[in-house]
Amino acid sequence: MSLLAQFRATPNLLTLLRLFIIPFLVINLLDHRNGLALLLFVLAGASDALDGQIARRFGQSTRLGQYLDPIADKLMLSTLFLAVTHMGLVPFYVTVLVFARDLGILLISTLLFMTNTLRDFRPSLLGKLNTLVQIVTVLLVLVEAVHPREFWLHIRGWLLIATAWLAPLSAAQYAWIVTRRVSSEPPPATSGIAAGHVAA
Repeated sequence: MSLLAQFRATPNLLTLLRLFIIPFLVINLLDHRNGLALLLFVLAGASDALDGQIARRFGQSTRLGQYLDPIADKLMLSTLFLAVTHMGLVPFYVTVLVFARDLGILLISTLLFMTNTLRDFRPSLLGKLNTLVQIVTVLLVLVEAVHPREFWLHIRGWLLIATAWLAPLSAAQYAWIVTRRVSSEPPPATSGIAAGHVAA
């Protein structure tokens, strides 16, 4: 499938919509239009769930989508953590841990991909849990900004602690899994014929 055809696939269009929402979400947050920001975040989350369902049900999974979808998720979450930290809603150290984890994983993945050492970067169990906790944390921060309640504040505190722990723990698990997989991978082929066989 050509790159243009992959862009036209419905799941990837929904992912691009999610990327398009990010600046408007941040603008509304910084302008203290918290209700609209919450609505946009829920819309982005719905598009994330929908694109996965469409890709599986109608066989529209693409290689582009495998890279674009997690990039969109991480870009949205990282940007939102920056915005809510700037607004004083999330402690600075939590955002630093979130960014350090994502940047480290991005650099390792890019290096392994560019050197053809490893091209399959499946998320770990802790990685999935880390992403889920980050999404729930941001959602609760936005809900609390719209409807302040002491109950939300208490839950948010525990979610922030969980986020701060899961970020380095999931990064360590990712590094351990990648190290084991790289050590068990056969060495890259040197000849053109062998390289073509591996790529297939």
